[in-house]
Formats: sequence, C-alpha cells, structure tokens
Amino acid sequence: MFTISIETHFSASHQLALPDGSKEPLHDHNWAVTADVSSKRLDNMGFVMDFRRLKSAVDKIAAEFDNNQLEKIDYFQRHNSSAENIAKYIYQKLKSSLPKDVKLLSISVVEEPGCRAKFGNGQEKSVPF
Repeated sequence: MFTISIETHFSASHQLALPDGSKEPLHDHNWAVTADVSSKRLDNMGFVMDFRRLKSAVDKIAAEFDNNQLEKIDYFQRHNSSAENIAKYIYQKLKSSLPKDVKLLSISVVEEPGCRAKFGNGQEKSVPF
C-alpha cells in the first residue's frame, strides 16, 4: 500500500456551543489540514495521485472556511464547529472527488499546535450537508 499526504492551511473563527447551552467567546485559529490518501498500485506515472491535484481539491474545500466564521456555513449551524466535525466535513466532501483507485484514509485538523482531531479509517459513514 502506498500513501501520500498533503497539508494546507486556513484562518477562521468559531464559537463552540457548550454543554450548558451557552457559547464560548468567538475566537480565531490558524488551522492546518492534512489529507492522507492511499492506493494498492501506482498509476502510469508512478503516483498514488498527483500531489497538486490532491492539494487543489483540499484547498477548494478549505476555501469555504478561510477568513470566515465557521457557524456561517450551513453544516456548522447544525453541528458544533469542533476540529472533529471540521475533519469529518472535509473528509465527506473530499472522498467523492478522488480517482477511482485512491482511498481517502483520513483527514487531520490542527486547531492549534498540539491539538489535533482526525477522521477516517472506517469512520466514514455519510453525513448530510
């Protein structure tokens, strides 16, 4: 099995809903997103897939978030804008845009250094957008 990864970044604010029904103060993060994809075989160029194509696909999704308040995005009006839910959202959007023989392993989202959430590896049940 061959695996490649790309990383991209975006800046966005969010305001998590807390268990008591209140919300934490609105605050910003410089988020990092890593996408890991794999294939059992390489294409005719010797690639799992082109890094630029993978990065472009992830960048397109991350562009929805960049310089935005996450709760303004429909999905995050229904789901808390946690790093875990961001990873799940990106995973679901990216999965359908990959080449046939390429499997999306996981999406990792770093909210701040040392704070990472990961979605994938069998957790990929579809969610409505």
